[in-house]
Amino acid sequence: MARFFTHWILTGLALWVTAWILPGVTIRSLGALAVAAIVLGFVNAVIRPVLLILTLPITILTLGLFYLVVNGLAFALAAWIVPGFEVASFWWAVAGALCVSAVSWFVAAVSGEA
Repeated sequence: MARFFTHWILTGLALWVTAWILPGVTIRSLGALAVAAIVLGFVNAVIRPVLLILTLPITILTLGLFYLVVNGLAFALAAWIVPGFEVASFWWAVAGALCVSAVSWFVAAVSGEA
């Protein structure tokens, strides 16, 4: 259970930093941030693997670049589900997904969670 809370807080921190850095990603409240972190974790754990399997041929043909599109779709889906978490366009969703993954990786590496 402690691992779940650690991952949830790490994702929330990454989302907060992403909203602070990128003008196309907006989080309106702390409650929206908490719910967005949970929904993003759920989307990444359940829906994104299905999308990856369905788009595997395209991902192979593009030498993995389509993986960025799948991550952007997952990020945009989470923003669509959570009120108060908004993404201006698809490309902001791709940038947001990249930023969240980079910040999560950095925080995990610094904190020793990696």
